[in-house]
Amino acid sequence: MVPAEVRDNAGLTEGTALVLLTTPGGLVLLTREQLLARVRGELEGLDLVAELLADRRLTAKQEDAA
Repeated sequence: MVPAEVRDNAGLTEGTALVLLTTPGGLVLLTREQLLARVRGELEGLDLVAELLADRRLTAKQEDAA
């Protein structure tokens, strides 16, 4: 149970979905919106499609050489 003071400070209301993450530094409790913002921040600037294509090209090149 999340204490009332913490709920009030975080703007949590009854029924707010929370996500519990385990990290090397301990446990982190986030709302879905906070988790989404965190993931977007970590992925910002990454070109995952380009990385996937480069990896696939390398694998194909290695397979062709074998």
